[in-house]
Amino acid sequence: MRDFKDIQIAVAGTGYVGLSIATLLAQHHKVTAVDVIPEKVEKINSRISPIQDEYIEKYFRGELPDGVQGGLDLTATLDGAAAYRDADFVVVAAPTNYDPEKNYFDTHHIEDVINLVLSVNPDAVMVIKSTIPVGYTRSLYVKYALKFLTDPQLKGKKFNLLFSPEFLRESKALYDNLYPSRIIVGYPEILPSDQNKKWDEENAAINAIGNQEAKEFAKTFAALLQEGAIKENIDTLFMGMKEAEAVKLFANTYLALRVSYFNEL
Repeated sequence: MRDFKDIQIAVAGTGYVGLSIATLLAQHHKVTAVDVIPEKVEKINSRISPIQDEYIEKYFRGELPDGVQGGLDLTATLDGAAAYRDADFVVVAAPTNYDPEKNYFDTHHIEDVINLVLSVNPDAVMVIKSTIPVGYTRSLYVKYALKFLTDPQLKGKKFNLLFSPEFLRESKALYDNLYPSRIIVGYPEILPSDQNKKWDEENAAINAIGNQEAKEFAKTFAALLQEGAIKENIDTLFMGMKEAEAVKLFANTYLALRVSYFNEL
């Protein structure tokens, strides 16, 4: 990984989550945003926001905070492989649509990004920002363990995967990144197997392919978010990935409950 000031970032997905994160980080670092829709890529490169967000539109016009020199270092591309090849961090903000009938999140877009990153730059640290079910990131360590242990291209490499939940509102996504209520980054921890036997397999996978520097990577990513924010002294928490996923789920549930309550009133 490069020195902090020279860190380069790729962002997979340019919806509210991806584009707001890309804009935030592009104030101080080289950021490449990846999307599959040519019109969105063209708009971003022309500094036209493809989504409605007052602060993104403002930043795209060059109205940046004092201390940000030279404008946003942000480029959009359709070429994911090229973007991920030079990145220190890959932020995964791919869509995960929830199917209420089947009661599951469609996470195949996330794994498409992970597979591409591993094929071109397995040393990159991947940070999932998409909404996912509790336990998903630990299950990915199990899923990819065999690949890391058998694929010659991944010999000696580690699976650098983190999860950082977002707490954003549509149309105010960049504002919520500039003034975040908290920053949470989850990294792989060994859980007590006497409480849940399923954790044995996950722990074994994390021991086999996880990186001992994962918590340091988590701290670096949090520092990137803090650097881009305007708010100071942001509450920042580091925890296991399963706990971080639960925080996101509980926050969404609380918001849904509030909406339902006021609708009843």
